[in-house]
Amino acid sequence: MVAMRILVTGVSGYVGAALVPRLREGGHELRGLARHPARVDRALGLPVFTGDVVSGVGLARALDGIEVAYYLVHSMEPDAKGSFADRERRAAESFTQAAQQAGVARIVYLGGPVPATGPVSAHLASRVAVEQVLLEATPASVALRASIVIGARSRSFRFMVRLVERLPVLPLPAWRIHRSAPIDERDMLAYLVAAADSPDAAGRSLDIAGPETLSYGELIERIAELMLVGRPPVRLGISLTPVASRVAAAIAGEDPSLIGPLMQSLEHDLLPRDDSAHRLLGVRRHTLDAAIERSLREWERAEPLAAR
Repeated sequence: MVAMRILVTGVSGYVGAALVPRLREGGHELRGLARHPARVDRALGLPVFTGDVVSGVGLARALDGIEVAYYLVHSMEPDAKGSFADRERRAAESFTQAAQQAGVARIVYLGGPVPATGPVSAHLASRVAVEQVLLEATPASVALRASIVIGARSRSFRFMVRLVERLPVLPLPAWRIHRSAPIDERDMLAYLVAAADSPDAAGRSLDIAGPETLSYGELIERIAELMLVGRPPVRLGISLTPVASRVAAAIAGEDPSLIGPLMQSLEHDLLPRDDSAHRLLGVRRHTLDAAIERSLREWERAEPLAAR
């Protein structure tokens, strides 16, 4: 890979902070963008520009001379001007306009998959809308779609671990039968790095996934098994998503505004459209068990799990 000038947006978040060290290994010249630079881990050791993708403030300076920009910004909160989907669309349009003016060759976006059939949840529909804005504005850009990321700092993985840890039984609503292909955090990062300069990925939307497909119920039971705890499953015949999401958020100590959309997206299969991304981008994928075991070990290095 040829060294490039790269901007990482959302560098104070989980994915952005994890991506920076991987990109540095390639010898790239890096800078970050954040609304609140003080929240960025200083150990990342890169210059961080202050900017707001919705208003556009600070984008021109941050994007000046940049060849590749990682767009890792997601919003789940509405604002005074509309829903979170409106906010996400405005942010994507603002960012792409600034990127075009700066001559950015490629934007790499990480979004989420959509069900092959049935209605699409509001937050997944918003991810696709952002993807379309970015791909239309900068033709060489790449959009990656990932479902559940298995990593010690992944909000969805942490949510499931907390439920296993804090509940004596595992209540599994009707959506437990729906399937996904969870991806190891290491593999997600490998895809993101490869997408920066892959000529074959230009202008494409690619689903990135792990090698194993399983239901959400099976995934939660697998996590419990690898945590070495006994949690009898209680299979419910109804979904109860609006109520269940608030209860689950309280149990896991999470924000209901995050857990509600997450559980809503579980009401359908979220499977990759095809299995070509790992061959196209040259990514060797880890097994699900290896992903879960590594994530639990990393978690416990910083914070003991009471259930283990």
